[in-house]
Amino acid sequence: MTFRKNNNTLKMLRLKLRTSLVLAFSLLMIVFQSCEKEGENEQKVSANGTSRSHHTGQDCMSCHTSGGSGEGWFTIAGSVYDNAKINFYPNTTVNLYTGINGTGTLKCTISGDALGNFYTTQTIDFGSGLYVSVKGTAAPKHMTTAITNGKCNSCHGVSTDKIWTN
Repeated sequence: MTFRKNNNTLKMLRLKLRTSLVLAFSLLMIVFQSCEKEGENEQKVSANGTSRSHHTGQDCMSCHTSGGSGEGWFTIAGSVYDNAKINFYPNTTVNLYTGINGTGTLKCTISGDALGNFYTTQTIDFGSGLYVSVKGTAAPKHMTTAITNGKCNSCHGVSTDKIWTN
């Protein structure tokens, strides 16, 4: 009888230990998963021919920023349209120069995707300002004022003309 009682006690202890370990492991997984989301900056870069982007024309960086709901914290992002400014322009090239009209040093090149969007999480030093050049199949279009941040769709299509090329 003593043997049976000790055996049952041992089984109960094992069951409690297993349950405790499962609960502890589950709690650790929850903690680590929630920490992984906080402060995470996935690398995201648009590329010609891809179509992973969305919401063409909207301010990309309202979501794709630290604390935002979008994956990756964009340093520059926007949308490019055709010369009618109605349809997006796929597979463009966006260059950032230190000088106006594509002069000075080329600091960064971003390829637009098949949906007309361009974006990157790459670090960009805007310094006292960079000049944007957008190219489709024709001559590039140049922005004549320098930018100090990459929130292109926060102005273009809102308070200024859409970004366009041909």
